[in-house]
Amino acid sequence: MAKREYTEHQQHIISKYYDHLDTIMLHKLQELVSELYVADSETKRNRLWQRVHKALVQLKIPAPIVEHILAQKDVEVLARNLQDWLRAGDRKG
Repeated sequence: MAKREYTEHQQHIISKYYDHLDTIMLHKLQELVSELYVADSETKRNRLWQRVHKALVQLKIPAPIVEHILAQKDVEVLARNLQDWLRAGDRKG
């Protein structure tokens, strides 16, 4: 497969995406929390928790915290942690 060449503009867009990936993933987690609150079937909740797991891994959340959140599968626990991460992100900026 040939190596893909990007224009300078495309490279800039890609770079900005990765610069803001943490913010994007935190926003995605906020959406998942909302979806978990209103999920009406166990199958849907399980799919959403799988997506939560992927987002947590992509955010590089420490494994013990990820394991705790997923073992509980409690949307309240996820929401509290998410609030803490969002506050920590605000302090960085």
